[in-house]
Amino acid sequence: MNHLQEAHDSPEGPDRDHRRPPGVDDKTVEALGALSKALETTERARGSLYAFHQLTGGADLELDRAVRLLREAGHPEWAEKVRAEILGRNVIPGHWTFQIIEAYNATYYRPFQQLETSAVEALAQGRDHLYEAEMKEERRTPGHPDHTARPPAPRT
Repeated sequence: MNHLQEAHDSPEGPDRDHRRPPGVDDKTVEALGALSKALETTERARGSLYAFHQLTGGADLELDRAVRLLREAGHPEWAEKVRAEILGRNVIPGHWTFQIIEAYNATYYRPFQQLETSAVEALAQGRDHLYEAEMKEERRTPGHPDHTARPPAPRT
């Protein structure tokens, strides 16, 4: 029995949801960890799409002010040029940013998320973050109050 198995059997070790199920080998844990890390990176990319969406939308709304100010400043031709050519313009042919997000979610993000969940269910009995949990256990200093395996029990 290795030190991780001993820690897993201890009440001081990780909770059941963060212990490797019997029969799950090191390569499987590593592979699921890599899959999880890739999904986390995708989550960050998706967040960047939402930032792009909000920034672009904010810029488009600010164009209303620019058009008004150009008119007030006596430049109606420039106000009309901004309104007609840029305000409400597609960011790529046929798409506003919300449509890019919808396509990303439907075509890439949701299928990736579903596949990752299915892999964890099928290969690790639904126990997520095993790679990280084992890394935490390897790096903990037993007995140190800031190196506990689990969060404190809720107070009743």
